[in-house]
Amino acid sequence: MIKIAILASGRGSNFKSIMEEIRAGRCNAHPVVLITNNPDAPAIDIAKENNIPVEIVNKKDFASREAFDSEIKQILDRYEAGLVVLAGYMLILRGRDLLEAYKNKIINIHPSLLPAFPGVEAQKQAFDHGCKVSGVTIHFVDPGLDSGPIIYQEAVDISDCKTAEETAAKILKTEHRAYAKVIDMFSKGTFTIDGRRAMFTSGKIRL
Repeated sequence: MIKIAILASGRGSNFKSIMEEIRAGRCNAHPVVLITNNPDAPAIDIAKENNIPVEIVNKKDFASREAFDSEIKQILDRYEAGLVVLAGYMLILRGRDLLEAYKNKIINIHPSLLPAFPGVEAQKQAFDHGCKVSGVTIHFVDPGLDSGPIIYQEAVDISDCKTAEETAAKILKTEHRAYAKVIDMFSKGTFTIDGRRAMFTSGKIRL
């Protein structure tokens, strides 16, 4: 069973779905901590309901982003996180020490088929462009914006969506199912990176 740390800034809907899949026995993971930059994040309530420790790391309390990300790294080290799961975390991780120490151990979910529509409001971007199909991408985190190696993608038909909000809601349903599925793949030690089969053993990636 893999130890996971959740990073979230808002409502935590993906966090909630991961917990539901764990309780249902479909995701073999043990959440050890929720880290949030928002002391008012509803995700905190989800953590408390599930007896998961909460660590609040507020950016305004640190002199630099490097110091802020260094604090996150220290928390991850303390909880011995095997996988770091970004679930609606609204800051880009930039700290060199953090990214190097947890290389290929930090994953993010994005509501588009990357490299299409990186960044914020990806669902609205797809809707405004008149796309008939969008989807979900789960990828490793690197210093760029939604640019890390792709682990998993799933297409979503949005041709019947009438608004950007409806598009987002439809994609979110797939997010909820896909994220827990990929976390379980890590726990089992097999998945793909950019289409290549990989193994995850002893905290390291082997292609």
